Amino acid sequence: MKYAIPLTNKRVSPHFGHCEQFAIIEVDESTKEITGKEMVTPPPHQPGVLPKWLAGYNVSAIIAGGMGLRARELFKSNNIDVITGATGIEPEKAARDYLQGTLQTGDNTCDHGNGHHTCNH
Repeated sequence: MKYAIPLTNKRVSPHFGHCEQFAIIEVDESTKEITGKEMVTPPPHQPGVLPKWLAGYNVSAIIAGGMGLRARELFKSNNIDVITGATGIEPEKAARDYLQGTLQTGDNTCDHGNGHHTCNH
């Protein structure tokens, strides 16, 4: 399996669409170990581009700080699980913790509480 983790300053980005790079981390589910890591620069952010682009890397999950509802729906339609609220940690720790079921997540930084706001980040 592969996890995509958007990074800003080498840590999980609060807004996936404005990240500097993605860490694509390959994991072995049976041993719960990281088996590979690739750093990739995303294409310019436009609605709908990143889910398709990451699907091309055979990513099974994205671990991010925040993501609006429409983006979450687009990732899910590309068979990519969405985990939010993991802002500020190193990508390897995020991947390892998620794999082991111990990832500590907070609020989705793009959920603004009114149910109508879509995050454009």
